[in-house]
Amino acid sequence: MLLDDNQTGKNKLKNTYNGVFALIIINLVIFIADKGLNLGFIRNLYLNFSSPSWYQFFTAMFCHANWAHISGNLFFLYIFGKLVEEEEGVIGVVSSYLICGLGASVMSFLFHGSSAGYSLGASGAVFGLFVVSVLIKLSWHWRRVLEVIILGQFVVERILFEFRQTGITDGVDHVAHIGGALVGVALITVLMRLEPVKKLH
Repeated sequence: MLLDDNQTGKNKLKNTYNGVFALIIINLVIFIADKGLNLGFIRNLYLNFSSPSWYQFFTAMFCHANWAHISGNLFFLYIFGKLVEEEEGVIGVVSSYLICGLGASVMSFLFHGSSAGYSLGASGAVFGLFVVSVLIKLSWHWRRVLEVIILGQFVVERILFEFRQTGITDGVDHVAHIGGALVGVALITVLMRLEPVKKLH
């Protein structure tokens, strides 16, 4: 099959994943400024439970404690973020990340209270992308059903694990993970109600 220049250009544009890579770059830049350059003001971006500033509920999702922390989060952001961006575009993946990350921060703050110290990391937002990437693929087409089964079993497994770990002191904010996932469900539910029903294909 021959493709004309316009069609080839459109395919290339569709697969650039600008939203995912923008999120990854922001996370990396902040990590380098914090851990590599030791710029002290970056710590003001962490979510400080004892005296939180409004912006910290957003900025904390771009901060990380160490390389192991950021590398795991960016791996899953890359995989599941691409799935969301393929379906919903740049605005879809960026807004899903921000909304789910915000929900994770708020739930973490409400659950832990003022004595918990700090919270940071993209994992709450990433858990939201886990859920969004599965729910936006719901369809009766056999390929979509297979995708949902494969992705869904992983996502359900991860969320059940987080519920089991809630209350355990291991340095991981399991409540934020659950919060991000729940906001992901709420986000897709609201969008499905607002948008016209799409034809099954």
